[in-house]
Amino acid sequence: MAKIQLNGKKVSIKQKFSVFDLLKKYNLDRKKIAVELNGTILNKHKYEKTFLKSNDKIEIVHFIGGG
Repeated sequence: MAKIQLNGKKVSIKQKFSVFDLLKKYNLDRKKIAVELNGTILNKHKYEKTFLKSNDKIEIVHFIGGG
């Protein structure tokens, strides 16, 4: 198990867990969010190939429409 920080909360994940797996676990639509990994915005095309490791810090932001 690895421990990461997700939106300020400590979370345990399995080894070989990708950003895509994390989004799937929390039922997040990748079209409506942005993911920041350790201070850098992650390109959506890299979600499946980017594996998380202990002490990674992830911020997920939802896009909200309106006027």
